[in-house]
Amino acid sequence: MSNVANGSSKKGTIAVSLTNYLDSGCIVAGASGLTLWAQQFGLSSFAVGLLGAVSANAFGSAFGALIGGHLADKYGRKFIYTYNMLVYILGVAIIMFSMNFAMLLAGFLITGLSVGAGVPASWTYISEMADPKTRARNIGISQFAWSCGPAIIFTLGILVSPLGLFGNRLLFLSLLIVAVVAWNLQRKLDESKDWEAEQAKLKASGAKPAHPMKNAFSNLVNIKSILFLVGVYMFWNLVAGAMGFFMPFVYETVGGLTNTQANLLQAVLWILTAAGTYFGFAKFGDRVSHRLLFFVGAAMAVASWVVLTYVGMSWLGLWTFVVLWGISAGIGAQAFYALWSTELFPTQYRGGVQGIMFFLVRGSAGIWSIIFPVILANLGFTVAGTIMIALLAISLLIGVIWAPNTRGRTLDEITKERYGNLEPNLVKKETTGVLKESD
Repeated sequence: MSNVANGSSKKGTIAVSLTNYLDSGCIVAGASGLTLWAQQFGLSSFAVGLLGAVSANAFGSAFGALIGGHLADKYGRKFIYTYNMLVYILGVAIIMFSMNFAMLLAGFLITGLSVGAGVPASWTYISEMADPKTRARNIGISQFAWSCGPAIIFTLGILVSPLGLFGNRLLFLSLLIVAVVAWNLQRKLDESKDWEAEQAKLKASGAKPAHPMKNAFSNLVNIKSILFLVGVYMFWNLVAGAMGFFMPFVYETVGGLTNTQANLLQAVLWILTAAGTYFGFAKFGDRVSHRLLFFVGAAMAVASWVVLTYVGMSWLGLWTFVVLWGISAGIGAQAFYALWSTELFPTQYRGGVQGIMFFLVRGSAGIWSIIFPVILANLGFTVAGTIMIALLAISLLIGVIWAPNTRGRTLDEITKERYGNLEPNLVKKETTGVLKESD
């Protein structure tokens, strides 16, 4: 790749990574003030769960991804970046000025839709613009931004905690400002060269692209890839999603911590996640076995919840949990999902299939966001924690057993091995392309 292309890739990665910052940032901004909103509006446990369900943590982003992934394939990655941040700005503005539960719910939903729409396009764009030898690093940078969101927002949450609910509104103001900056940078990006080349092929052939839903389930290779990726990401995300939105609530209601103490724990956890992402995944993702790196992160995640569930919420248990989970999340399922989901599908429906998978993953998180507070309230934390351990163990097994061999290879090479020579609008029905063992 030329220096110009490398420069363009770096600029694009930084600009697009702001989407990930805003994704995680809005989740934890809501989470850090969840108790305050509940007290302000007298919310029931069901209403609290509903906020989590429609947010960027669950259904909101699930439906947004379904829409945004299809639009990114049909109209281009740049199309998403031209308009999507404006929707995000509207959503956080509504949350900032919420005077009742209906406004708060609407703001969470709109923000979630925007976040979901941006995620498939962002990971796809970064992967398509990257050199194959630095693809994991670039994806790692985007995940680093995702980790910085909670680290910064929880830290700011501690600073503004004396202001109560007004302080939480200020957190959303900070996200609005970053969103304006992101929109200004992203709307100036060049279009993905891979997408432009694919559109040129389609135009030359006269073929009409099939809907991503049809493409996604058109052959066994796609179905295997979807099952693998959803399995790796969904079971992990059920735990991470509940943590992202409810963990301060758990610290306060189960552990008896103050809001400031809960936010401090989460701030440290996310600082460690950011460090794990940058010095772990981004540094070694292009150099070492994906299977080995994934196993290390997944095993640490399981161990962290074993400690929290059975050792308890003493300060020793809490800090051990924070260190183990924080580092593991940096080299865990989400980073690998972001990488593998862009590698295992052809350009012509890469964004659309990501949208479908993200819909399934965040949709399941939406259901779990309603169930988790009920389990917590009625069956206790030990039962809820044991379920979390089982979910993480399933993700670990799926990722370790079926990790694909994609490191250092171009997207075209991966596609040709898995699908053969694709016609612009047709995936071969019979192919020997299967998930290979990692190096």
